[in-house]
Parts: sequence; C-alpha cells; structure tokens
Amino acid sequence: MRAFRDLESARLKKRLADTSLAGWSDSLLALHKQGWDNVLEHGDMERWQSSFNALPDVTPSEIRLNAPVVKIGGAADTSIPATVLESALKQMHPWRKGPFELFGIHIDTEWHSDWKWDRLKDAISPLQGRAVLDVGCGSGYHLWRMLGAEAELVIGIDPTALFSMQFAALKRYQPDAAVFFLPIGIETMPAAMGCFDSVFSMGILYHRRSPIGHLIELKELLHCGGELVLDTLVIEGNEQSCLIPHRRYAKMRNVWFIPSVNMLKLWLKRAGFKDIKLVDVSPTSTEEQRSTEWMTFESLADFLDPHDSSRTIEGYPTPVRAILTAKT
Repeated sequence: MRAFRDLESARLKKRLADTSLAGWSDSLLALHKQGWDNVLEHGDMERWQSSFNALPDVTPSEIRLNAPVVKIGGAADTSIPATVLESALKQMHPWRKGPFELFGIHIDTEWHSDWKWDRLKDAISPLQGRAVLDVGCGSGYHLWRMLGAEAELVIGIDPTALFSMQFAALKRYQPDAAVFFLPIGIETMPAAMGCFDSVFSMGILYHRRSPIGHLIELKELLHCGGELVLDTLVIEGNEQSCLIPHRRYAKMRNVWFIPSVNMLKLWLKRAGFKDIKLVDVSPTSTEEQRSTEWMTFESLADFLDPHDSSRTIEGYPTPVRAILTAKT
C-alpha cells in the first residue's frame, strides 16, 4: 500500500496544480501522507493488503460511474474464479456504503447509498467543472457518483482506515481519475480554506458535539457563493425542537443532537449560510439500510423496537433524514 500511497500523492499533486486548491497543495499532500501513514499502521493492514494483492492486475473493459451501481469491469475481464475474487473482497468486510460491482462481483452494501444520491442529484448545483469535498465520505461511493457527474476534482475525507482500503480497491482501476481519499477528519483540514465549490456533509452532523461549530467549519471550506449539501437526522417540531438522547440513539453511542428541520435551518443561518433550501425529508427504511452478506453485523432492523417500528430500541422516534442545500 505504500506504493499506492506514493503514486496517489504524485497524482494528487499534479491535479491540484491546475485547480483553485493549488495554494493548498503542500498542506493537502502532507495530510494525505499523514492519513495514509496511519492506515498503514492499522492492525488489520496485513489482511487488507492480502485482499488488495488478490485483485486482478487487468484493465477493466467498462467503467460506469453515473448509474446506481458503480461498476468496474466485467466478469470476462479476468481469469480469477469469481469465488476467489469474492473471498478477497470480503476480507475488507464490512462494506457499508454502495453498491458496487467489481469484475462481475456485486457488492451488496449495508446502505443503498444510491437512494440518497437520487434524492439530491437534481436539487444541487450541477457539479460539472467544480472542486468538491465530501466530509465523512465512507468508502467513497458518492465520490464516484460526483466524478460521474463531471466534477473537475473530488476529494473525500474520512478517518476510518477500512474505508480508505475499500476506496483503494476501486481506485487502482482508475488511477488517473480526479478523485482522491484523505484518511483524516475534518478537524485536521486547514482552517478557512475557502476554495471548494461544493462541500457535502452527509450523516455527520449528529455525531458532532458542536453542530453549529461543524457548520462553520464547512462554511469556511467553501469559497464565496459555494454550496453546502447537508444530510442529517431530524425530528418533527418547530425551530426550538431538538432531541438530545440520554445515552444512545438507535444503538449509536455518539449521537448528540437531532434537530427539527426548522431548528436546522436556524443553525445554518447562525453559521452564516443563506439561500437555505429543504430538498428532501425521508424516513430510513429497513430496505435502505440492512444487513447483507457484505455487512453481517446488526443493522437498522436491530435498532428498532421489535413491537413498534416507529420507535428506536430506546423509545425515540425512528430515523428520519433531511437533505438541505445552502450557499455562502
């Protein structure tokens, strides 16, 4: 993976030179190295490296980024038996965000992340020619969809080491694609960069102890006139309504604040955003988030009251997510 990291760093440097992020090149390259150095020291790296090495060294016959299933290659591209390839990819279990298809192997992830993309894709500013940042990007499913929407440069940040390896498994077949993964959190990003055209924060806000502070961090990453795309949990209520779980919410430990849509709009205003628009409000279903053979741990069905599916196991309202856009 050191070779992958070093090649990615060189590609990132080349891409940054021709964008609005050129002035931040040294800082981002240092963070890229720092993040990947941490990944390389992870206790599961030997297993993940074995999985990565088992993938075929071939040129894919097809790459499809603008469809629900991000597809790379076909089954006929490689002589490696499907069972061997599937076993190698499952060494990177759990696969949470997707779906993907790699050389005929369908990776049926925990989340139907394509459903979220369908909810927002026609409501956001066109990504063509834009520099895009996805905060908390997971394994990078939405990064590929953003690239498929013709973004000029896509950068994802997420400190989870496994997600960086899952991203690498796909990036090795599109080495020159303008999409990059920095294994870091938003708190590590340079302050007040002010250079991205679009910033996405999806499924992150309720994990932050200071939600307005997070919104300000996001705003400072955008240039004047840039767009935030925000997806987060919400509850019903007025602009003073907010759920603060006692300990866990849907078995998650680190959920701090779940506001109403009206309170969320107020937070965005207080953070300095304008032109705030509600794009979608949808309950999360057990069809959208569920256990699969690619994510065999507990999932949404296990987080709900078995006698009342409108409540979580703790007795709170079941998960509902809102998508909003806002401008700087």
